[in-house]
Amino acid sequence: MVGDGAPRNVSRETSERLDIYESLLIKWNPKINLVSRNSLAELRSRHFADSLQIYDLAPPEGHWCDLGSGGGFPGLIVAIRAAEAPNPRPVTLIESDQRKAAFLRTAAREMGVACKVLSERIELAEPQNAQVLSARALAELSVLLGFAERHLAPEGLALFPKGASWKKEVDNARREWSFDCQPITSETEPAAAILSIKGVSRV
Repeated sequence: MVGDGAPRNVSRETSERLDIYESLLIKWNPKINLVSRNSLAELRSRHFADSLQIYDLAPPEGHWCDLGSGGGFPGLIVAIRAAEAPNPRPVTLIESDQRKAAFLRTAAREMGVACKVLSERIELAEPQNAQVLSARALAELSVLLGFAERHLAPEGLALFPKGASWKKEVDNARREWSFDCQPITSETEPAAAILSIKGVSRV
């Protein structure tokens, strides 16, 4: 195992799935660049922990859609955590890169978790009417809100982790969009925030 132990208390089943996930990322990464090579040694303390905290900010039920899932953050972590529930929530991952979509399907199968992977462009995919929408390291907030307009249910919640410049992104987005935003300080990077967003509409 490359990284330290899981960053928070998780079940034995989840820990075992994270072990499988870590091994698959290490195996596939040289071919399709799922994460930066430098961050491979920080999979658990960085990528896994970052995604686990996002899951804990969402309501426990309802369709979750992750946009631009790439190597599976937070989408596959969401599917892993959802698998702990007696009635797992539906999880959809949208990833236009065919190779990365193949990785996501393989990883989900080998971990024994259920999720749907759509290998198409976010703006062309059928509207998901998701109760929870997430996207990590994908685009500026103003662009993400356009995706939210298409894929988020009217009463749904969007969770978008952002770096230290998150305040500037929020200010810029308000030129085009009306939305309620609650910034939550990231547990993995004090200057960063997870933006909890509702009520998205165009100005």
